[in-house]
Amino acid sequence: MMSTKKSRILNFFNTRLGFFLLVVILFCLKTYIIYQTKFTLGAKGGMQQFLLAVNPIPAALLTLGIALYFSGRLSYWLMLIIDFLESIWIFANIVYYREFSDFLSMGIIKGSGNVQNNLGKSLMEIIHFTDFFAFLDIVVLILLLIFKVIRIDAKPFKKRYAIAISGLSLILMVGEYGLANTDRSGLLTRTFDNNYIVKYLGLNEYAAFNAYQTHKESATRSHAKASDMDSILKYLKNNRAAANPEYFGKEKGKNVFIIHLESFQQFLINYKVDGKAVTPHLNAFYKNKHTLSFDNFYHQVAQGKTSDAEMMLENSLYGLPQGSAMVTYGGQNTFQAAPAILDQHGYTTAAFHGDVPSFWNRDSTYKSWGYQYFFSSEYYKTKPSYNVGYGMKDKIFFKDAANYIQQLPQPFYAKLITLTNHYPYLLDKQNKDFPATTTGDKTVDPYVQTAHYLDQAFAEFLNYLKKTGLYKNSMIVLYGDHYGISNNHRPAIAQLLHKKSVNSYDLAQFQKVPFMIHAPGLKGGIRHTYGGEIDVLPTLLHLLGIKDNNTIQFGTDLLSKQHDQRVAFRDGDFVTPKYTKVGSTVYLTKTGKEITPNATQKKEIAAIQNHVTTELTLSDRVIYGDLLRFYTPKGFQKVNKKAFTYQPTKGLENLKKANQKHPTSIEDKNNGKSTMNFYKTDAPELK
Repeated sequence: MMSTKKSRILNFFNTRLGFFLLVVILFCLKTYIIYQTKFTLGAKGGMQQFLLAVNPIPAALLTLGIALYFSGRLSYWLMLIIDFLESIWIFANIVYYREFSDFLSMGIIKGSGNVQNNLGKSLMEIIHFTDFFAFLDIVVLILLLIFKVIRIDAKPFKKRYAIAISGLSLILMVGEYGLANTDRSGLLTRTFDNNYIVKYLGLNEYAAFNAYQTHKESATRSHAKASDMDSILKYLKNNRAAANPEYFGKEKGKNVFIIHLESFQQFLINYKVDGKAVTPHLNAFYKNKHTLSFDNFYHQVAQGKTSDAEMMLENSLYGLPQGSAMVTYGGQNTFQAAPAILDQHGYTTAAFHGDVPSFWNRDSTYKSWGYQYFFSSEYYKTKPSYNVGYGMKDKIFFKDAANYIQQLPQPFYAKLITLTNHYPYLLDKQNKDFPATTTGDKTVDPYVQTAHYLDQAFAEFLNYLKKTGLYKNSMIVLYGDHYGISNNHRPAIAQLLHKKSVNSYDLAQFQKVPFMIHAPGLKGGIRHTYGGEIDVLPTLLHLLGIKDNNTIQFGTDLLSKQHDQRVAFRDGDFVTPKYTKVGSTVYLTKTGKEITPNATQKKEIAAIQNHVTTELTLSDRVIYGDLLRFYTPKGFQKVNKKAFTYQPTKGLENLKKANQKHPTSIEDKNNGKSTMNFYKTDAPELK
């Protein structure tokens, strides 16, 4: 009896329909296991768990069902090929999600050419052996066919059955969406979080929706018109924050250094390993009486990571929900960025980066932002030992950048982007002089070592500024661009924070990054004001005495008494001094206690959510529609991108001419002599 039953089952799988259903079952089972083990989708309750289990089925029937329209061996080959392509998509998302807690988008895929260099080492660190489980079903199916456990059915498969399966898949998709929408109303119209779409609808449906969104966004610019600015101007007028008279103009005319602390999180400040401070020099800078330090300052980046941070910092515009605004729109859009604003107030503007100029499309974007000079890796002498991970080691980079900084006519605005403290936190033995943490997580443990190296590099650069006299005439701004340790390392994060475990509240607070403003004579202190990267530009402009009454900036001055302390995250979550919202869960910010909001709290939370959603949506409209081409604030001139070249020979020639016209550089102040003898570094590569 049992053998007869097995024989019937085997005979069924020897049919075309039987093999097709086997492929679908194995694929869906594999996908569900991956959902549960490789992603953090937060499925709660019976309905969400049910949808998570069944959401691979409709797309599997539709895509794999294509093979049923073909005959013979070709049909079987097509099933395996489609399964393989689907598995590559799943595998790629597993790897990407591990580091970025998000799914691949068309924007990221399209922009990968701009960020592909130096990614090899990162990928090798991210990929786990168990990730190849994504291909296990294909291996099993091929073996079943090779050893003829299952035989190919050469008989024709009726087209009406193939059509019926395709129709069934579409019906199931509609039904699935209906159920999902009952659990989360407006799933595809009011969400900024891709986890929701994958949780409710599936990876394939997410890909299709993302492709539709990308197409829709690309068409937005051609349909945009000047009147689209009306709602944005009205919103900003109602939400502006007046400058604090105590600080407005206090740093007027000073040089501005923006030091970009790569992947540097707030918890590193005053953090110790084996009794040793990870960042002793940054700790001292943070606590200096002339440093304004903000201990409730959050990064607000999404898939664009560093590029999102730069977009917010220098434009007070949010990054996009998918992809990188710098990569997709940086070279073509109109902007009113910090370099252009300061250029029109008599500043020399320059950016410094120890990697190739195309990384994150900087060579094109910086022209749109109005940077007069961009000193990328093309400007520096290099040897293999000078580089690690994503570019030049910080100690060497700072020293080489100083050679060009000394030539900049003052006042200048200079942004220096560090690189060594970048995932996967590589550092050669000769530069390691600090113990790693012992969480057992190979990704996390070396993080403090590269952070310590960055701290030493910063100290050397600061010492140079003091010896040359630049320090006393400069405002020095430091900020962490985004997390260094993603939320997918929960056990290790718990150990770092000396906790048994961490919840969503802990992870939200873990997104804090440093923000410091320092200048001799500035009234400093540690401020507990809540804010984020979107607020940097208006804060700096007010300190420099530049009014921004008519600009398009979604942040507000952190020093203003009217500053908006609602911190919006790109996925629609938020933090305020009172509430922290993560997904559908709300916590009291002061205590971290999860609450079920009462009627009054619901009203308050709904108002905050409406503000966050409105602000993100309006900022997106500005970028998607290139709306700033229709609006020029009084006193501002649109950037002429053709006026800039970053080719080294021409760039240095332009710098020489600028010095001849305005001999105000620190080198000029030193009787035309180089100040590089003041720069001291212990970088072993330079000895």
